[in-house]
Amino acid sequence: MQPETSRPSDLIYGLDDRPKPPAALLAALQHVLASFVGIITPPLVIGSALGLGAHLPYLISMALMVSGVGTFIQARRPFGIGAGMICLQGTSFAFLGAVLSAGFLVKQRGGSPEDILAMIFGVCFFGAVVQIVLSRFIGQLRRVVTPLVTGIVITLIGVSLIKVGITDLGGGFNAADFGAPGNLALGLLVLLTIILLNRSNTPWVRLSAIIIGLALGSLAAWFSGKLVPQALPDLPLISLPTPFRFGFSFDWTAFLPVALIYLISTLETVGDLTANCMLARQPISGPSYISRLKGGILGDGVSCMIAATFSAFPNTTFAQNNGVIQLTGVASRHVGLYIGLLLFCLGLFPMIGAVLQQIPKPVLGGATLVMFGSVAAAGVRILAQAPLDRRSMLIIATSFGVGLGIAAQPNLLHLLPKVVQNLFDSAITSGGLTAIVMCLLLPEDRAVLHDANPAGESDRLEPL
Repeated sequence: MQPETSRPSDLIYGLDDRPKPPAALLAALQHVLASFVGIITPPLVIGSALGLGAHLPYLISMALMVSGVGTFIQARRPFGIGAGMICLQGTSFAFLGAVLSAGFLVKQRGGSPEDILAMIFGVCFFGAVVQIVLSRFIGQLRRVVTPLVTGIVITLIGVSLIKVGITDLGGGFNAADFGAPGNLALGLLVLLTIILLNRSNTPWVRLSAIIIGLALGSLAAWFSGKLVPQALPDLPLISLPTPFRFGFSFDWTAFLPVALIYLISTLETVGDLTANCMLARQPISGPSYISRLKGGILGDGVSCMIAATFSAFPNTTFAQNNGVIQLTGVASRHVGLYIGLLLFCLGLFPMIGAVLQQIPKPVLGGATLVMFGSVAAAGVRILAQAPLDRRSMLIIATSFGVGLGIAAQPNLLHLLPKVVQNLFDSAITSGGLTAIVMCLLLPEDRAVLHDANPAGESDRLEPL
């Protein structure tokens, strides 16, 4: 392992270097551009599905603002909270299914948009406590939730969310013109644009593919009459964060699926932090590595707690920003401070959210379809890295069968107690819990264990 004090040739600025403000600001701006759409898309999707349009500008502002605060904490590492690296915090797609389930639960009870948000942020607040506790036991946690379980759950998350993306592509839930040729054409235009730009050999064209696709799709919708710009609402110039603005509510049936995703999100963060350490030429084993992992996951949990307090959806460490570090050769954690300040400043202006809210649903669906498909593909990639013996194939088959089967036929559980219905009617929770239970009950083949760990280092934490 190369010493931390040396300057590797492929890094312009190492972890503790201090770039001059112009260089730091330029590097920070590239990170913001690469993550902006990822941060604002979950609030747009959740707001659209749950009928929260009146609150969307505020929700988008808070998403950006909290992402900035979380990123600043990760880079600054106060009191040991954070990884001390560029770990951009952004709204997590992994929570969409569980958050939407909690929202629909309240909606079916006749709850108002404010009631829906109170429930979502209440269960997410306590879910953040789960992640904070898990950060202290990361080594033991890896023995319970293996890469096999993680791959299954992430694949189920992607497959479940694809329904949301394809619904928007058709025009939106209960749209009068759902499936109209114009809607399909707009969605396909965005989808094809993103695919073609991702095939470019120019790195920044690939990084900007989603932004360009959304802009091109919105322009086409404007010319075709699908996008009629509306007068912007009477919003304050500055959006000030208010703790628990929509109240605070809690329900165990809504909490348990969210808690499971916090568990999976923790393991995803391990992989992202490990990749970040490699890019920044930091150790990926030993006490300093474990300390960084614990601090980074604790930073994720604190960021999620701040998010729930100030009406933003759960955050996670964004993986795509590792690509920006590799592309720019800038790994300085001081750039993370600039990223945090930029995102916070963007969140101060609710007009940004009001403008983005007008993106037509078919345009948004074309972009989210490929995003959600990428989530499922990431899960498949993790599964492909696990030893696929008979035991693993049986666990995968059963978990997918239970999860996707219940998602396809939700009435299967309608005669069971309500608490069971609410907990297991999600493909993510039913399939994920099935995978965890089967991994615990079915013993691993000793030959497979020896091949995977010939040195007998069962207690060492390996990267995902």
